[in-house]
Amino acid sequence: MCTPLFRGYAGLLLASTVWAATGNSALAQDAPNLSDSWKFSAGLGLISQPKYPGSGDSKTSVLPILGANYGRYFIGGVPGAGVPAGIGAYLVQDAHWRLGVGLGGNLDKPRKESDSPRLAGLGDIDATALGTVFASYSDAWWKVGGNVLTDIGGKNQGTRVSVDFEARYSPMPKLMLTAGPGLTWADGKYTQTFFGVDAAQSARSGLARYTAKAGLNTVSFNLGANYQLTQQWGLGARFTASSLRGDAADSPVTEEKSQNSFGVFANYRF
Repeated sequence: MCTPLFRGYAGLLLASTVWAATGNSALAQDAPNLSDSWKFSAGLGLISQPKYPGSGDSKTSVLPILGANYGRYFIGGVPGAGVPAGIGAYLVQDAHWRLGVGLGGNLDKPRKESDSPRLAGLGDIDATALGTVFASYSDAWWKVGGNVLTDIGGKNQGTRVSVDFEARYSPMPKLMLTAGPGLTWADGKYTQTFFGVDAAQSARSGLARYTAKAGLNTVSFNLGANYQLTQQWGLGARFTASSLRGDAADSPVTEEKSQNSFGVFANYRF
């Protein structure tokens, strides 16, 4: 799980990465193929998401989806961690458990001063490198997962800890439907960077100083659908309804507590 800005795109990347590894998005959501051969996927995603965490406006983008797997190693979206693009490896993989690590980063600045008049004087938040450890346990119709995502690029974007639960239902062999809640805790460094206003920012922007502390940052509910159109082609959609909590919700930077995203993708495996 990630900030609302990345949640939809990360969900699309996760679906396409897993689909590339397994060749069956409906029946093998959690079991990457660990054979010693390269597997690739390429596609496009259309996503609508908030302009930045706390934004009241959305933006719609057409984005490429690329993924590659070799045994336990993968390139593309980091599964279960919300990193839009990166590399990683599964350390543990069996019928139920999955544990892995990854390195990735933002595709763009997560917030620009030009995104909203409310941000005037606050400055941009730069893109950074992110490290993650993720794990999940799945059974016949459900899955619980979590991750720790931290800024390793020195851009003051702190650490987030996320937990998600997902129920799954396959009404037909090629279709998988998913739904479930999630939450994210963020440390003080992350919350202050995205939702705080320091003395210099206050002087430039006219906003009151605001110290944002660690705590529950986001609660969400996710809906997804994946359909294996052919052996090579996969289709998918994901909707995430998120709501900011705690100091993030009360911040003068926040225009809207509700942070929803929606995306669809088409992907080709080869």
